[in-house]
Amino acid sequence: MNVAAPAPGGAEAIVDLGHEVYQIDTFMAGYDRISAGYLIRAERPCLVETGTATSAPVVAGALARLGIGPADLATVVVTHIHLDHAGGTGDIARMFPSAEVVAHERGAPHLADPSVLMASAQMVFGDRLDALFGTLAPTPAERIRAVEQTGTIDLGGGRRLESHHAPGHATHHIGLVDSLTGDLYVGDAAGVYIPATGDLRPATPPPDFDLQTALQSLRTFAALRPSRLLFSHYGPVQDVETTLDRAAEEINVWVDETRRAKGLGLDLDHAAAMVAERTRERYAIMRDDADPELAVKYGHVGGTETNVAGISRWLNKRPQTPNRRT
Repeated sequence: MNVAAPAPGGAEAIVDLGHEVYQIDTFMAGYDRISAGYLIRAERPCLVETGTATSAPVVAGALARLGIGPADLATVVVTHIHLDHAGGTGDIARMFPSAEVVAHERGAPHLADPSVLMASAQMVFGDRLDALFGTLAPTPAERIRAVEQTGTIDLGGGRRLESHHAPGHATHHIGLVDSLTGDLYVGDAAGVYIPATGDLRPATPPPDFDLQTALQSLRTFAALRPSRLLFSHYGPVQDVETTLDRAAEEINVWVDETRRAKGLGLDLDHAAAMVAERTRERYAIMRDDADPELAVKYGHVGGTETNVAGISRWLNKRPQTPNRRT
């Protein structure tokens, strides 16, 4: 049930997914339907993903419309600390002073002191940083709880989120399973889903992408037997087994194509162009009759150049042997 449709002026899009789970469009960089947070309106309300720093007022407004005031939010949990997922953490923590903030132990210190993360982002995004993400504000260290290989977030009434370390996209990535619904919050570990076209593209950015651990994380997700996948980019998917198999296949295809480009001695720009050309037929979003705005929008969260750069970095650290698909 759609309880609040997008409207001019940045009003929130809130979608009721059942069992007190609400998808919130964060309107990243002003675009709709590319980045989502999720409210679990349980006895102890929990926000999964904050979106960017510039999205924080949008998310806070959505929470207010769902009856969650400054003293009501119990937990904020981020699947990983990339700025499109966790950039608003410090701002949301300030707006909701009772909320505990949960992240993987490798990412948690950067929420308390974002200086290194922001410096790195500035190098990568340059002048586009403010428009895309804004600035991650620090969260007081005493409000942050780090989880390890597994962890639990209490939602009250016997309901909980179980966290599972899921590296490959990022070393500090976790997946989250709702004990009541079986929903699995996949972050970026299963790629970028485009609801308008049904496409599923990989998310393989530098500096942390690793093929074997990414595929193992997908196997971990499959073993959890979730009822539904909730993508941060973007929305719910019901066909779990097929989607996770497809996610693994997409990663392998992109690794194979990037390896081939590197074998031809192409620089990064030319390699990205080659990979884009060889994979374009896999995606409806790239077809001639597709809405060109979709490619622009989703380029911000799963761009070809970023994916190829991450795979190329991983390949540079390894002997150049044929890819073994698993």
